[in-house]
Amino acid sequence: MRQTFKSLKLLTAAALVTCAAGVQATTLTLSNWVPPTHFVTSDILQVWAKNVEQATEGRVKIRMLPKPVGSPPQHWELARKGIADITWGNFTYEPDRFKAIWFAEFPFNGDNSEAQSVALWDTYQKYLKDTPTFQGVKLLGTGMFGGGAIHHGTKNIITPEDLANQKIRMGGPIQKRLLEEMGAVPIAAPAPQVYELVENGVVDGSLNPIESVINFRAADMLKHHTLVPGGFYDATFFLAMNEGTWNKLSEADKKAIMSVSGEHFSRLWGSEYDRQTAMALKELKAQDHEFNTPSPELMAKIKEVNKKVVAEWAADGASFNVDDPMEMVEFYRSRYNELKNKN
Repeated sequence: MRQTFKSLKLLTAAALVTCAAGVQATTLTLSNWVPPTHFVTSDILQVWAKNVEQATEGRVKIRMLPKPVGSPPQHWELARKGIADITWGNFTYEPDRFKAIWFAEFPFNGDNSEAQSVALWDTYQKYLKDTPTFQGVKLLGTGMFGGGAIHHGTKNIITPEDLANQKIRMGGPIQKRLLEEMGAVPIAAPAPQVYELVENGVVDGSLNPIESVINFRAADMLKHHTLVPGGFYDATFFLAMNEGTWNKLSEADKKAIMSVSGEHFSRLWGSEYDRQTAMALKELKAQDHEFNTPSPELMAKIKEVNKKVVAEWAADGASFNVDDPMEMVEFYRSRYNELKNKN
């Protein structure tokens, strides 16, 4: 009888511990808008989610929703309103809201995604985190993709004349402006549609990072690639949590989450993009694709356009609450070069 009572006490104590653990455990939802097979899901978001669970010793878990709760351009607002606890997306899917970030999507911002992503995080921390635009969420990391290239279905793009009047698929207003200034005809369309767009003659080529040619299965349609040193353009991404959700977490869990977020998430993002780019380059070269660099004339044209659009953007700094936009740009570039030299 005494042994039975003792066993009962042990079971009760174990149950109390289990209940307490259950009360302390927090499950956060994550809205993701790319397929489960995409490397952003499998090799970045899911890895980060596991890192969070390990860092918090199981007290915080991330549950990826079976489908997104809104379109990709809505994902900042979905986090801000708490419709999902955590979201990710491209800043310039909302170009007017995130004009402060435009500088990182102009030409020549780098071809090393890890260095870029961390430099963007550091720039956000130093210049942007307290501006009104970024309130309502806890930013958990930033990412870039290591420089976008010009891809064509039938010819090499080497000179300004090669690009003139070519119909080029693009994904946003900054890319649109760049193409227009270069004399091309921008066609807005989602990147996953590039194969059918080229096949059907809707576009002649596309702006994409190298990895997308492989990951969007467009290699049979895009066989000519022009790699602009430092990138013809780029894209900027965020990982964000609803601010109210963040504030409800314990200080210990906040600290643990940030130990695998912020710079750490940005490194994870960038290193995976760099890996994907390297694999794609190897695969495309094995398929005898043609790779080109711009002629001096085309490089001069890109530099001319870049100087113009950056100056226009910087002149509007008051609208996005940055007193000296070019100081911010120089900080990003200096940090990028420092990080790239370490990688």
